[in-house]
Amino acid sequence: MIKQVLFVQGAGEGVHDHWDDKLVASLKRELGGNYVVRYPRMPREDNPSFSAWKAALRKEFASLEDGAMLVGHSFGGTILIRALAEQPPTPRLGGLFLIAAPFIGEGGWPSDDIGDAEDFSGSLPPGLPVRLYHGTDDDEVPTAHVHLYAKAIPHAVVRTLDGRDHQFNDDMSEVARDIVSFC
Repeated sequence: MIKQVLFVQGAGEGVHDHWDDKLVASLKRELGGNYVVRYPRMPREDNPSFSAWKAALRKEFASLEDGAMLVGHSFGGTILIRALAEQPPTPRLGGLFLIAAPFIGEGGWPSDDIGDAEDFSGSLPPGLPVRLYHGTDDDEVPTAHVHLYAKAIPHAVVRTLDGRDHQFNDDMSEVARDIVSFC
């Protein structure tokens, strides 16, 4: 049986085609043929808004099957967890994987577009496994953000990876191993 993975890109000019595409290629390579990785282009990647990305994610969620895995990189991870917390999709999800996601709220970054994060444990789908990843060499999003998410999602597992930059050095092997371990 083929398993679904939805990868949500980060924000910025050219991110879909010139940055996060390398993460997706690595993830596909590491997962192999038993997985299909969907990689939709998010609207206005160079000037994103929560409402536009949330609407695009709702459409993507509608075509997911039970057991689908969700992966969000950078701003895509921030939007992904917010969209899930506001309105979880109908299918039972297999796992949520956030990579170098900025934390919006106290101790993290401010945003007029996205409300401050709170305790997500009561608003995420019950029993959803959550993995949080951050590289120690990330120059875009401080490593402290992953620990802020860990406080907001007490059941999450944190993986801080030495020597990894914001783009994880284009290596998604740890994420792929965790996805496979859930199936």
